[in-house]
Amino acid sequence: MTRLSMSTKVLLLALSLLMVGGLLGCSLRPLLSPAAPGDSTPSAAVPPAVAPTAISQTRVTVSEESAIIDVVKKVGPAVVTVVNTLPPQMGFFGRTQPEARGSGVIVDRSGYIITNNHVVEGSQALSVIMADGTKKEARLIGADKYSDIAVIKIEGTNLPTAELGDSSNLQPGQIVVAIGSALGDFRNTVTMGVVSGLNRTLDTGEGYNIENLIQTDAAINHGNSGGPLCNTAAQVIGINTAIIRGSGMTGDVAEGIGFAIPSDTVRTVADQLVRAGRVVRPYLGVTSVAITPQVASYYDLQIKDGILITQVSRGTPAEKAGLKTGDVILKIGNAVVNADNPLTNVLWRHKPGETVRLTINRAGQETVVSVTLAERPQ
Repeated sequence: MTRLSMSTKVLLLALSLLMVGGLLGCSLRPLLSPAAPGDSTPSAAVPPAVAPTAISQTRVTVSEESAIIDVVKKVGPAVVTVVNTLPPQMGFFGRTQPEARGSGVIVDRSGYIITNNHVVEGSQALSVIMADGTKKEARLIGADKYSDIAVIKIEGTNLPTAELGDSSNLQPGQIVVAIGSALGDFRNTVTMGVVSGLNRTLDTGEGYNIENLIQTDAAINHGNSGGPLCNTAAQVIGINTAIIRGSGMTGDVAEGIGFAIPSDTVRTVADQLVRAGRVVRPYLGVTSVAITPQVASYYDLQIKDGILITQVSRGTPAEKAGLKTGDVILKIGNAVVNADNPLTNVLWRHKPGETVRLTINRAGQETVVSVTLAERPQ
């Protein structure tokens, strides 16, 4: 029998141990190796910490989108394109028939449509294109340039309508949706934004301002004028009327500055237009400016609040009552007038023929003057 040397025995023992270790390693590796990324056991504890936030964000997005979609479904069918056919003009290439387009919204099943005065102004003929593309002839019921509201009518029954909401409770930051015929061609274009500001005033450049406007960053393009501005309850809370692209004085470019006439004003004006074809307004007969720090500095005024009279027109109630240039109107009755409470708006709470008491400041002294208001010239 051959004897193994000591070194050979040690070598064989080492090889045996290595083989056993290798077999054990192979058999235990599946139990000791870390789980692959798709394995469920070790990763199950991770998602709960993240999932609530992700689900919450998804719910908010879906809720907001659903509200916007619902607004469009409810109001969209009542939004029309208003086509204003203007009188013929003779040009270089002969006689042409100019045409202007805007938007409008049906508010009565018998066919009354609210739009802007500037959309229908100067028309020879009017027509509308319904949301489904149907074209209908329209007639002017009445228009009011001071509010930029007009009412036209189409023939029909059981027409789609939109509901006029309450604009008195609007808040800056509130989500709004604008619908209209962008550029006059893209029927029922939908844009979304927020109420950017309230009680804004626009100078028309024609000797009067349009006041108490809603400012919004919902995109309002040419052709959107007269279309509805809606809340998420699918109510019309404004009629889109104007946009600002920049300042003519500074050359600054502006984006996202649009304006709408609040529905409370729209309702009051439209009701009068339907009943009488015009809006009867009281008339004082002054040109004025609200006192601000800049105005007070420019005119070197000691008084810091009120309405400064800069001109009194001849033959008007103001002249007959003895009002003078430089007088500052503080109150009409018990209502304060100033930059936040415009003279025109406070005056419109009264009627032609009504006698009102004006509290004025003249050369530092307060006095009360009685004025009988006339009807504002059309």
